[in-house]
Amino acid sequence: MTNDTRQPVVSVRSLSATFPDGNGGLHALGAVSFVVHPQEFVCVLGPSGSGKSTLLRILAGLLPPTSGEINFEGHHQPRIGFVFQQANLMPWRTVSQNIMLPLEVEKVPYEEACQKAQKLIELVGLDGFEKALPRDLSGGMAQRVALARALVHDPDILLLDEPFGSLDALTRERMWTELSRIWQADQKTVIMVTHSIGEALFLADRVLVLTARPGRIKLDLPVDLPRPREEEMRYTQHFGRLARRLKDAIE
Repeated sequence: MTNDTRQPVVSVRSLSATFPDGNGGLHALGAVSFVVHPQEFVCVLGPSGSGKSTLLRILAGLLPPTSGEINFEGHHQPRIGFVFQQANLMPWRTVSQNIMLPLEVEKVPYEEACQKAQKLIELVGLDGFEKALPRDLSGGMAQRVALARALVHDPDILLLDEPFGSLDALTRERMWTELSRIWQADQKTVIMVTHSIGEALFLADRVLVLTARPGRIKLDLPVDLPRPREEEMRYTQHFGRLARRLKDAIE
């Protein structure tokens, strides 16, 4: 477990989730406990079916847990930003209009919403594409829009559910660098689900490894790689040693 002495922003205690299936229930998560500290980037890794996405949806309030509790320190109702594997952009809205959507829901004045959206467009590297429609964007660009949309209302916690899982390998690796840069600039508290050991190590301060279903935390690994992270770091011996620890824990 982490030895960070700061007050955690998220505390999860004995969280479990069971879904009815007509056969005694599908036990997705089993007694998961961990904390996340302010401005920490935590990746959740594990085999398919280990409950990673279920955990993220419970944290987002999209699913109720069967038992256990979640405390958001200092926030009764924290502001959550969520990015899914698919960008889920509205095809009739431009890049700017898609990013502004959460602000429209919150009835933020139009001019203020435009300014905030433009700031995020610049942050995610989409200058010049403000008026583009989703059909004109690559997969990586669409995920940048989804990321900007999740950040535009200044969330307390950003949840990422395999946001690059549908991208080709080269685009995905470029997006690791971009997300690392964006996180360095914005310093949000992030919890990200991934299947990729390399992705987890490149991005995270800590990696939580879940067991096979029902998912329980098998390893809580601090990632002591310096920031900012550069692509060459992935080929160092220390990166390889950390990757081996994660691989062994998953297997």
